[in-house]
Amino acid sequence: MPLFPQSTALSFAEYDPVQRTLHIKFRHGFKTHTYYGVPSHIYEGLIRASSKGRYYDMHIKDRYSFNQY
Repeated sequence: MPLFPQSTALSFAEYDPVQRTLHIKFRHGFKTHTYYGVPSHIYEGLIRASSKGRYYDMHIKDRYSFNQY
């Protein structure tokens, strides 16, 4: 599970390639968001992005269905 200590928006992300689910915990909040149907290249882009929050806004937010836990 990659941790993002340098990110002001996200604290961690985890990806399940079999289920194609992306789990994201935001820095300001207690819930984990699980996004469905996410291709692996989106997760890989998030891991490589210099700004995790900006990448999330541009490539994940409002593009995939999700639940909060």
